[in-house]
Amino acid sequence: MKLATRSRGYLPHLESDGAIYFATFRLADSLPRALVEQLRTERQAVERTVRETTGGAADQSRATKLRAIVRKAERCLDGGQGSCHMRDPRIAKIVCDAIRFFESKRYRLFAWCVMPNHVHVVFSPLPGFELESILHSWKSFSAKEVNQRLKRQGHFWQREYFDHLVRSESSLKRTNPERAGLRDWPWVGVGS
Repeated sequence: MKLATRSRGYLPHLESDGAIYFATFRLADSLPRALVEQLRTERQAVERTVRETTGGAADQSRATKLRAIVRKAERCLDGGQGSCHMRDPRIAKIVCDAIRFFESKRYRLFAWCVMPNHVHVVFSPLPGFELESILHSWKSFSAKEVNQRLKRQGHFWQREYFDHLVRSESSLKRTNPERAGLRDWPWVGVGS
């Protein structure tokens, strides 16, 4: 598998043809500003350390620190911060329909979960389609539809998203709505 590195202005991300990705995107108000700033500061500190040191121990330390930052954000998201627009079944359906719309045409969909304030998707882009453009289409379409339905304006989704290559079976099992206290949550699915 040939890996390519890309950057969205923050940390580098690995991409590969035929890869499976776990992606998370969230509502614009899903994390308190103070936490977002704290996470940004912590991430920048990790990046400075990486620039100053390289090698096995430094890379391992970086990975450990980054996982801790991500876990902080996940706990907050699972706690149901912000407007939680996707608690409304009409809104959750718009997002689900957007995710499933180009299944088998632009990507292979393995699993998805629309939470009250964020979304998890495990998928593999088909040849000719890129991770970034797929995520953009989901977010752009659903934001326009939701804003129209709710008669609101402004950013619906946070601009950035989190993604990583799925490298093991256990990574495929991380999307779990029960972890956020959502029993019998209807907005979960697996690809066809």
